[in-house]
Amino acid sequence: MDVLELTAIDPAQRDLVGGKAAGLAALIRLGERVPDGFCITTAAHHRGEVPREEVLAAYDRLGGGPVAVRSSATAEDLPDASFAGQQDTYLSVTGVEELLKAIHACWDSLHSHRAIAYREAVGVAHESARMAVVVQRMVDAEVAGVLFTANPLTGSRGEAVVDAAPGPGTAVVDGTTAADHYVLNGTEPAEHGCLTPVRLKELREVGRRLQHRLGAEQDIEWAYDRDGTLWLLQSRPITTLFPAPPRSTKPGPRLYVEFGHVQGMLQPTTPMGMSTLKSMLAGMLASFGLTIEIVDIGGRLYGDLTDALRDPSTRQRLVKLMAVDFGPRAQAVVSHLLDDPRFAPKKGDRRRPSAAALTTAPKAAAGILRALARPAAARARVSGEIERLRTHPVADPSSAAELLDLVEEATHARTRLDRIIWPVVSGLLVSAALPPLLKGIASDDEIHTVLGGMPYNVTIEMDLALWQVAQRATPYREILLHTPPDDLAAAHLAGELPDIGLSTFLDRYGHRSAAEVDVGVPRWSENPAPVFTILANYLRVTDPEQAPDRRFQHAAARAEAMLAELTRRARRKQAVRGRVTGFFLRRSRELTGLREAGKFAGLYALRDRRRRLLLIGAELQASGLLERADDVMFLTLPELRAAVQRDDLREVIAGRRSAYTRELRRRTVPVALLSDGTDVEALLPARASDGHTLTGTGAASGRATGRARVVRSLASASIEPGEILVAPTTDPGWTPLFLTAGGLVTETGAVMAHGPTVAREYGIPAVICVPGATERIRTGQLITVDGATGTVTIDRPVTTD
Repeated sequence: MDVLELTAIDPAQRDLVGGKAAGLAALIRLGERVPDGFCITTAAHHRGEVPREEVLAAYDRLGGGPVAVRSSATAEDLPDASFAGQQDTYLSVTGVEELLKAIHACWDSLHSHRAIAYREAVGVAHESARMAVVVQRMVDAEVAGVLFTANPLTGSRGEAVVDAAPGPGTAVVDGTTAADHYVLNGTEPAEHGCLTPVRLKELREVGRRLQHRLGAEQDIEWAYDRDGTLWLLQSRPITTLFPAPPRSTKPGPRLYVEFGHVQGMLQPTTPMGMSTLKSMLAGMLASFGLTIEIVDIGGRLYGDLTDALRDPSTRQRLVKLMAVDFGPRAQAVVSHLLDDPRFAPKKGDRRRPSAAALTTAPKAAAGILRALARPAAARARVSGEIERLRTHPVADPSSAAELLDLVEEATHARTRLDRIIWPVVSGLLVSAALPPLLKGIASDDEIHTVLGGMPYNVTIEMDLALWQVAQRATPYREILLHTPPDDLAAAHLAGELPDIGLSTFLDRYGHRSAAEVDVGVPRWSENPAPVFTILANYLRVTDPEQAPDRRFQHAAARAEAMLAELTRRARRKQAVRGRVTGFFLRRSRELTGLREAGKFAGLYALRDRRRRLLLIGAELQASGLLERADDVMFLTLPELRAAVQRDDLREVIAGRRSAYTRELRRRTVPVALLSDGTDVEALLPARASDGHTLTGTGAASGRATGRARVVRSLASASIEPGEILVAPTTDPGWTPLFLTAGGLVTETGAVMAHGPTVAREYGIPAVICVPGATERIRTGQLITVDGATGTVTIDRPVTTD
């Protein structure tokens, strides 16, 4: 049969009846009130013939009269893609010929420009999409609208939102009318608009019931008929919500701050990477005497900072801490919550220093003073330790069980990196001391200039080393510019490319990549395609003055000149202050560049861990327990132990891969969440904007005008010399692009995070934390980046793509 009554459909028959019909069938099976109707299946659409006789018989059973004809594509009402409004709906269709015409029109809408674009945006293959059509008796609606069981703007699961208008409700769904808007938060709703408090209460109860029974927050279309009966027209998951934090056993609301912003990483972390990062971060915090609960929300690392926010001794300092590494967005969130009575300090909340903190404090003081006294010796210790880690011989046993033993032992081992930690901390402290020390003497822009062209930074050294590879590759310029990076990577790994020094580069830096703190992400040594993409960008540089090494030298010269000028200014104020200022400025130049060293050194342990995990995966793949060796990255260590003991976890892995792929498409990640899922930034006052000037935070001095190049993935990052790089965020894997960019704009970050730090050291202006930059700026637009004012000005419309 090509026509099924809605009451006869199994909700699992999505491939046959599409998402909308499957959802309606689920509501009917739950006993909800749904208008009678039938479905023309995808089998009929596949043949391209409307089953006329079956449709007429089903229409007669409805009693004829007006019906709603609605698309029900297989790629519709999915958990991660609603396809809302992407295919067609026809209301009040009356008569056989009009009904048949509407069915054909719904079929055609599967291939509309908007539906095609939407499928491409959410990663749904066109050839997999099929169209069914739902026909239902029209509800003679007195009032209709939509109900969200969670607030789609703030993410709060403690609020439901209703939009309603008189009539059939299509104007509400299509956004063509000013609907009455209600936010239901448990308090008695006020009497206003087209819905009574009684009906609002009924809608809230229906929403709670469906959310509980369907297992997800719901987007529900509904209508009240002229008799006051409530009908449900559709219920599907809300696809735009960021996942809510896990339930906490602690009382009251909790504040979770996202840690990925520190690393310039917004993409999700693999399950194995998440478990590794949790362990590493907990160990690092413990070494400083800190205990912060780390949780996984949407594949991202969030830290519970509630206790620090409520502690009278730390709450004010927390705002300054956010500014240093978490960035101005997190700082604004914490500042806002200081005035929230739910996070007010309480008597007895003051925490005493832990034993670990008391033990660490003398060691930290000694290490910091030692580095400040002899910075050259401190740098030598850091370099020596990094080289030791790079060349340390590591043996791998042959069996999966023995390899896993080593991985687990390394997880619980406490690595001592005092030779690296305290010189790095020293550099961070002296750079953080500059703004208060130079208050009234230097502007923020001038301080940023001093921090430009910074020596002794391993990431800068990496970028410049790759520039030298590009210089050696000049004879092969045409090949490298016009061959796909994936093909070049395969040829390099097969030993089929000329020697341009890339093997030497990868021997030292091949353990790096974008999102490199995730052990589940391939390293450059495994897949050097991103490196070839960057080399192509370098080979486009033809102006000697734009050569990266020359630009870095210019930035260093400007920094030294500004250092001398600020020292002179301080001396004119007071001799002692001048000496102190000069000392801190000089130490900032000698030590701040080390800030990348700690992470760089830690990546060698991740390299070894990843290699061993992949060896385990290869053995399990050979045994038929995994489809691919890297499936191990979608398991936790206890699960991997179970797999080694012959448990089949392929279904678990498939589900997690799907969720990971879905999260990779997410464009924005909340910088801070409350325990009910509220995105705290959504509670802040909106920034004023004229649509011409975008406001963020200046992170690297200078002013530059150039064509924008919006880049969301490093894998396809082609950037012409002088273009302004506009990205969601950047981490060290992105920084080679800075060598040819004229400026940097990001949607998130912190002034002292990796991306802005490297931008300063190359002398390119940077503005960070520009809301929606990758959406509001388009490739080809002429924009001006001003690091002093923290603004991005769009000068004229798009001219190229």
